[in-house]
Amino acid sequence: MTPPVLALHGASFGYADVTVVHGIDLVVEPGEVVALVGPNGSGKSTLVRGVLGLVPLVGGTVSIFGTPAQEFTDHTRLGYVPQRLALSASVRATSREVVAVGRVPRRPWWRPAGHEDRRLVDDALRDVGLLDRADTEVDTLSGGQQRRILIARALAGEPDAIVMDEPTAGIDPANQAAFADVLGRLVERGVTLVIVTHELEALAEVATRVVCLRDGRVDFDGAPAAYARHEAAHTHGHGHHHAEDTDHQAASRTGAAAHVPLDPHWRNPGRA
Repeated sequence: MTPPVLALHGASFGYADVTVVHGIDLVVEPGEVVALVGPNGSGKSTLVRGVLGLVPLVGGTVSIFGTPAQEFTDHTRLGYVPQRLALSASVRATSREVVAVGRVPRRPWWRPAGHEDRRLVDDALRDVGLLDRADTEVDTLSGGQQRRILIARALAGEPDAIVMDEPTAGIDPANQAAFADVLGRLVERGVTLVIVTHELEALAEVATRVVCLRDGRVDFDGAPAAYARHEAAHTHGHGHHHAEDTDHQAASRTGAAAHVPLDPHWRNPGRA
């Protein structure tokens, strides 16, 4: 049997001595498209960053492709698309150069990029509809185009699954439509997706499952249609807008360390 992409059992994550996400039981099977939603401060970003090893696991277990997270080393199988493009503020780089970073883990450090690497970089740019911007500096692109460059960077690494943190936040309707097209192509390839979002409309055609967090715990896990009924039953008025770094702010208010790198090189030895 094919092992699940992710398997969390009683998993808790937190900053310093403050636990933000509590006792999560979650299994993501190959081919699923999971939308992770929830109110501000519910722990969505903390959960995905915890799975990636960016936030400490303080309880329970996490496995990735059937391997305990602390023993998982085949990081090329799991792509990550962060909220923002950190390079654009400090490094002058073209779209092609940023996407090419996704190929680095696929070859020995001493070997320069070859024809196959360049082909896959161009394929990834084509997949997100930005091959015509390959030589454009990323800091001149719109926010939505930068998000698509991040997706292309993850695709260039040929992952089996991709985790995305708010890929549609703050982008215009045209770029949301382009993003939906990109997701459709990924689904056709059988790529497993876990997407933190507050805009389910962009995932309407592809999401197979919705997982809702409230107060750091799973409040709902099921089909999109059932989630709509679940939300209709809630009358307390909490929205699902995801403010940037909300989980960090919540931890900071309770005295925890709030700093976590935005787009770190998360492949630490011995960590997932």
